[in-house]
Amino acid sequence: MGGDKRGQRRFRGLFKGSQIRALNNMHKIFSLTIISVLILLAQSVFANDLSTSSIKIKGNSYQISIPNGYKLEFINAKLSRPRLITFGKNGDLFIGSRSGYLYHLKPPYNKIHHQLDFGGYPHSIAFRYHDKNTEVFVAESEGLYLANYNNDGFILARDDFSLVAPLPGGSSHSSRTVAVGPDQRVYVGLGISGNCSNEYLDSSYDFNHRRGGVFILDESTTTPQLVPFASGLRNPIGFDWQPDSHELYASNNGPDHLGYEEPREYFSKLRANSFHGMPWFQLIEGKIERDDCIKHKPPQPKNKVVLPAATFDARSAPMAVAFIDKNALDAHYSGDAIVALHGSWGTKPSGGFSGNPASRRHPKLVRVDFKDDEAIAVKDFITGFQLENGSRWARPMGVASGPDGALYFTSDTNNEGPYRLSKN
Repeated sequence: MGGDKRGQRRFRGLFKGSQIRALNNMHKIFSLTIISVLILLAQSVFANDLSTSSIKIKGNSYQISIPNGYKLEFINAKLSRPRLITFGKNGDLFIGSRSGYLYHLKPPYNKIHHQLDFGGYPHSIAFRYHDKNTEVFVAESEGLYLANYNNDGFILARDDFSLVAPLPGGSSHSSRTVAVGPDQRVYVGLGISGNCSNEYLDSSYDFNHRRGGVFILDESTTTPQLVPFASGLRNPIGFDWQPDSHELYASNNGPDHLGYEEPREYFSKLRANSFHGMPWFQLIEGKIERDDCIKHKPPQPKNKVVLPAATFDARSAPMAVAFIDKNALDAHYSGDAIVALHGSWGTKPSGGFSGNPASRRHPKLVRVDFKDDEAIAVKDFITGFQLENGSRWARPMGVASGPDGALYFTSDTNNEGPYRLSKN
């Protein structure tokens, strides 16, 4: 003991008091840093922890990876080609489809309460609530439609809907997405018709070529008008508002003509008049490059292109986007976005159809991790929809948080669902 004290005195004698205090402070800072790192690592492991489970569907069992402590259920509601999903204020579930139907399901969502033959391609549905009535918007390939109903129920006929605003139609990328924002305005998204189509959201283009972005409905005039909000998006199928910042984010499908690995798919923050580049500019190996497949002069210069907030693997085909609010799933997911990735039709190495189907990009759900209202990482959330031979038993499409705190999604092929992810 005495030797230890003498050693300490000799050690301190080498340093001035201020230096000793500095060393003590450094030790404290180092200790706190190690503790902080360990906490962050623990949180990261917890947030990323997926476990393998099995799900039984129509007599078949499939292996699936889902977050630890959760279970995934298939709800056989006998849907046909369902697309985007929306929950009503009363907890009812509404689903658009590629088969022409609008589906209305009541909890526990295992059977169709009402099926409206809308016709065409009613891809999505949205609600705007008032004190005495509710407005229901439906986005079909060639128009935005509106019906009003009282808040006591939802039984509507096709004749109850009237055209609010026509939309540029066409057989390619014909889905149209409608949503009502936190500002109570109506937003409509649509894609361009091909990889390199000269289409842009601007009055300088004729009506049928005003495509590739998100419109906002201007209701200040006698006849509502769709005006450009964000442009240069090849196919923004899914978009939603981050619950803390109220910023709008959209998924965006990249082109198919540049191979299997490039360009990466986008998850982009959209703001008024923002330009995201496509089809004139692509993000190649982290840099914005001019795409020479389209010769027409870009409507905006390269330096106006907004970089994506996050990216996914090329050819992932991102679909619906749904932010998780504080009432859904676990608290550490609050403010994050769930994105449905449809998976590629293209195969390695060229990105064409001719390769081994097992090399196609996998369908899955991913989580875009947010911190301080900014996207910081993309992490797998639910995987396992593609088998080793490349066949798929489901391809995620629509996603939404339910009023019961669970996450729901649809597949538009094979086992359509809906599916429910909930705590054990």
